[in-house]
Order: sequence, then structure tokens, then C-alpha cells
Amino acid sequence: MIGETIVITGNGKGKTTAALGLIIQAAGRGLRVYLGQFMKDGNYSEIKGLRSNFPGVAVEQYSGDLILGRLAENSDKATAAAGLRKAQAALNEGNYDLIVLDEINVAAFMELIPVEAVTDLIHNRPKNATLVLTGRYAAPEAIAQADKTYEIGEIKHYYNQGTPARVGIEM
Repeated sequence: MIGETIVITGNGKGKTTAALGLIIQAAGRGLRVYLGQFMKDGNYSEIKGLRSNFPGVAVEQYSGDLILGRLAENSDKATAAAGLRKAQAALNEGNYDLIVLDEINVAAFMELIPVEAVTDLIHNRPKNATLVLTGRYAAPEAIAQADKTYEIGEIKHYYNQGTPARVGIEM
């Protein structure tokens, strides 16, 4: 298999969902898959679905308290750095055909991890593995190094009318 780097970014909903589609395709073909989630912690619907229907997909979450709406603290940076080490190990071990690092772009944007660490992941990706980086605010350096970049935009969303997230659809 020839690998590549894919960046999925933008302000619309669907970046993680798009990556999950890739995970399902890869797992359905028997590929070895790793999902590492920055800034997410919990048994969301997608995690429940992966664990119950695709037990061979390795899932790790690298988060403490959600930091949206407050300044990052040293403990947040330490948690993200530990997650980055796990992501680097997943890449370096060579045990996975598809590595998805969900919300890594946001973690870099919020300076929880350095942008250079993200570009190092791209540069050091095993040539036979596909690396997917999701999240808003992808660094221009990551976009420049990627083989493909998708921008998910929002045209209309019912959140703006005050409708909360729905279980099984957004969460």
C-alpha cells in the first residue's frame, strides 16, 4: 500500500465524521487502524460504534478537561504532549496502515503542541501508511506538506438557531 497524508480542516461540521468514514473503509478491508483523539475524552457515539463494531481499531484519547473557553494551562500542555508521544509511537511502530489524529490541528493552533511536531509527524510518516490530521485551523505548514487537504465549510447549521447537538448525529 502506498500511503499519503490527508488534512481535513475548516469551520464546518464533519471533519471527524469524514475521518471515521476512512476508518470504516480501512477496517472493512482488514487494514490496521489507529485513532488518536486530541482534546476529546469520553465515550462518544463514534467511539462506542468503533469499539463495538470494529474491535480491531485502536482508539486512544489524549485529553483532560476540555479547554475551550479558557486559557490552556501547563497540565493541558502536558496531556497533549503525552498524546503526541503516543501518536508518534503509533507512527514509528509501523503497526498501522491508517493513523487518524483527530483534532490535532486545533491542539497545534491552541499551542498545546508545537506546529513543528505536526510537520515532523508528516515528514516521518512511514511511506506505506496513511496519516489523517483533522481539526479546524490547520497550520499552513501542515497543509503545504499534505498530499491532500479538504476544507469542510458551513453553509447552514441549526446550531445557529439554538438547536442542541443530537445524540447519535452530532454526539
